[in-house]
Amino acid sequence: MKRIAVLPGDGIGPEIVAQAVSVLRALERHGLALEIAEAPVGGTAYDAAGDPLPQRTLDLAKAADAILFGSVGGPQYDALPRPKRPEQALLRLRKELGLFANLRPAIVYPELVNASTMRPECVSGLDILILRELTGDIYFGEPRGIRPAEGGGREGFDTMRYTEAEIARIARVGFLAARKRSRRLCSVDKANVLETSQLWREVVTAIGAEFPDVELSHMYVDNAAMQLLRNPKQFDVIVTGNMFGDILSDEASMLTGSIGMLPSASLDERGKGLYEPIHGSAPDIAGRNLANPLATILSAAMMLRYSLDSEGAAGRIEAAVRKVLARGLRTADLYEAGTQRVGTREMGEAVVAALD
Repeated sequence: MKRIAVLPGDGIGPEIVAQAVSVLRALERHGLALEIAEAPVGGTAYDAAGDPLPQRTLDLAKAADAILFGSVGGPQYDALPRPKRPEQALLRLRKELGLFANLRPAIVYPELVNASTMRPECVSGLDILILRELTGDIYFGEPRGIRPAEGGGREGFDTMRYTEAEIARIARVGFLAARKRSRRLCSVDKANVLETSQLWREVVTAIGAEFPDVELSHMYVDNAAMQLLRNPKQFDVIVTGNMFGDILSDEASMLTGSIGMLPSASLDERGKGLYEPIHGSAPDIAGRNLANPLATILSAAMMLRYSLDSEGAAGRIEAAVRKVLARGLRTADLYEAGTQRVGTREMGEAVVAALD
């Protein structure tokens, strides 16, 4: 029996997570043994308990074999002190659980080639894995803050910081991932400007000597951003730091046609993970049955594969998603003439039906 902590969160989070849970429940009917428990997180948790990550939620996440996460945030929370903002729940979970490796695949399904804003020949067959270090870099570095500036006014400051051990750890994950794919790894940094990136490049190069069967290349982040648009299929696995990975993976999502199609996994050193779509809480469409649940459903598939040792069940979900897309069903973000527009619930129900 595998234990899953379900943390729906805010905005469209409850809607999309509900569809992913329905898919998991359907797999239970086919013999998959799961124990699913839900808890509040983000703004919902703050409203109920004054904390975006209550102790009960954290305890549930720690006890689980994997976490299925929705989304957090909303404009009504923007004025809260930083420690109380919904986004802090996700940052704290990453730190508390040691989730240092963020896997973000960007795959263009044949049925969605025309949904991309790029020319079909540029993205047809695209299959990239972006590996983002998740617990270091400028998002967590100290000192940080806002203080009086010399000469008047104020200044804001953050610290970009990486240790050699942190870089080596994520580099090894990148090389191992590349070894299972096309054996090409591109390390992205800004070594011509940043001391942090100089160390990053040195360490990744040293780790590369342990993987002579993997072709290693280096690229500055600004060039990588351009190359993702110019010739994205040149990449196989990209490994990079927290901030650069945040930006590049969102850019890569648009190659696929919609950010609503991209799942992600955040893993610790033992394979336990938190799984979530890479998009935000989209409060403007929350509760309107408009959100695309496929990124969350595909995140559940990644959860089965990476943390729950259920490759067969993961493959069944992915096959069901492809069947639904082949039938021409599309949520609003992917709709085009000649396809059938459906809502969040209808898309989830279609995936469940395709499982059978």
